Amino acid sequence: MKTYVATPATRERNWLVVDASGQTLGRLATQIADALRGKRKPEYTPHCDVGDFVIVVNADKVEVTGKKREEKLYYRHSGYPGGLRSRSLGQMLERRPEEVLRRAVKGMLPRTRLGRAQLRKLKVYAGPVHPHAAQKPEPMELAD
Repeated sequence: MKTYVATPATRERNWLVVDASGQTLGRLATQIADALRGKRKPEYTPHCDVGDFVIVVNADKVEVTGKKREEKLYYRHSGYPGGLRSRSLGQMLERRPEEVLRRAVKGMLPRTRLGRAQLRKLKVYAGPVHPHAAQKPEPMELAD
């Protein structure tokens, strides 16, 4: 019996839609990262991108526990001396709620070309509408 290895020619990619309203940020991000990598499928192959496309709607209604809204900080640097800037999670959720979820999922993917390709399959929207109706996305069941 030979071991099955998925190839780009034999993979099957589905479109999944997730409603983030009322979901905890980190717990949701782990399940999305697993779907992007293909770990929910029996034909999962670590070195091949066999994961699904994931559409996240209502990203602005994601929940966090504790005092993370005020204490969790996001950093960026301009590249110049003294160019370090920071924003709290609350400020990020007001300005760019899609970026909060995208960064959470990005931290759970591999830091390789494959991880960057998997992150491109993530589509995050702050509101309840998305432009991917033509792909006929199916709702993704979330583990509680």
